[in-house]
Formats: sequence, C-alpha cells, structure tokens
Amino acid sequence: MSWVERELREQPTALARFLDRERDDVRARAPALVERDVRYLLIASRGSSGNAARYAQYLFGAFNQLPVAFSTPSLYTLYDAPPKLDGALAIAISQSGESPDVVSVLAEATRQGRPTVAITNECESPLTRHADWVLPLHAGHERAVAATKTYLNSIAAVALLSAALAGDDTRIAAIDAMPDAVEAQVERSLAASPTLDRYAGADGGVVVARGLNLATAFEIALKIRELSGIPFEPFSSADLLHGPIAALLPGRPVLVVAPSGPTV
Repeated sequence: MSWVERELREQPTALARFLDRERDDVRARAPALVERDVRYLLIASRGSSGNAARYAQYLFGAFNQLPVAFSTPSLYTLYDAPPKLDGALAIAISQSGESPDVVSVLAEATRQGRPTVAITNECESPLTRHADWVLPLHAGHERAVAATKTYLNSIAAVALLSAALAGDDTRIAAIDAMPDAVEAQVERSLAASPTLDRYAGADGGVVVARGLNLATAFEIALKIRELSGIPFEPFSSADLLHGPIAALLPGRPVLVVAPSGPTV
C-alpha cells in the first residue's frame, strides 16, 4: 500500500479528531473574530492550502456575506509593498506553517493591528507566532508529498468557521456527519480506481467545475500533476467556454465536478 493510499484511508479518523477537539472552541471563539470592524477576509495560502482558500471564497461569500480576497504574497515579500488592510480579518492556511510568504502576510496583518488566524498542522511553526488564534488541524503526520488529510481538514476548518460565524447549527451538524461520509466515499473511490487505467496514457486533460466545486477541480488537477506528472488543467465551466475550450482535444479526458446544486 502506498503512502498516499494509507493516508487517504486515515482521512475519516483525522477529520473526526479535528472536529472532536476543535468544534466547541470554534463555536465559542468565532463570533469575536468579526467584532473588530471586519468587512472582508484576507487569506494567505499556497498549493493545496490555496485550494482550501478558493473554497473559502465561495463559502464565506454565500453564507456569511463576507468577501474573500487572496493576499498576493509577492506584494509582501518581493515588492515590499503591502496594501493597507483596514477592515480585514487575515487568515493563513498552511499545512507546515513554514512558508515564508504566507508568514509574511500574517506578520504584516499583525503589524497593522488586524485580527489574525492561523490554520495549520504544526502548532509550533513560525506562522503561529503571528496569530491571535491558532486553529490546529490535528491531521497527524503526512509522509506523502500530495496532501490528503491536511487538505480535507483545512476545508473542514473553513466550513466550521463559516458555520460558527453564522450561528448555523444545521450546518455544524452536517459537518459532524462528514467523517462517516468520507469513509464511505474513500472506499467507493478506491474500489472504482481500476476503471481509470484506460487513461494511463493520456498526455493531458481538463477538470471542470463551478462555484463551490471549483476548489475541488483545482485540487484534482494539482493531485494528478503531483502524482503522475500529467498536465491536467482546472477551469471554471464559465471560463472554459472562452479561449480555454481549445484544450479539449480528442483523447484527452475531461473530468466534471458537479455533484448537485445550482451549478449542475
């Protein structure tokens, strides 16, 4: 069994551990985050954590009426030109808590007196030194380069924060049910994986989604590139109808993420 498969199978337990340890604290502390003239969220992240931020962009916008901006870390580290962060709640999402540019964004937000949250799997990392509140992922050690447990727990953390800010007990109950749902889905996916053998020779492909599911399209494309080296590209279905539709070539698979809802 590969490390990736082993860690996929550990996801339900890791998610349940995160919810058991952090649910009550998030419900108690989240409302205070927006008391300091917060008008939008600023999220700093990279890689899979960046895809969790993409999910947050739709989630907080739809359910909390809070715009979400991506931080553009190069402004802080390469150009030395950080913007004014008046009205921002700064959230950093980083599995390791070590990424210098992500740390720089949170450090600048702290310098400007803005509230800060670090979502990370490493509670003693440089990132946490600049956070008013550290939200641990409790995912356990990951040996595979392709993040599995930490990505799942990151989007769970985002979902829990959103629900707690809204005081939405119905959504919190739905999140609590996710470990069992994830376990069932992992088993279904692993059982079905041989059907994908036909695409082993593909030289590229496209992953398409929209709305809340767009983050999943980006994460799928990243995982395929990380694990196979095959260049898959993620697109919003709306954007695909413009120039990128030329990427749909004969013999190249198209993966569509559309489980339910208005984007189907």
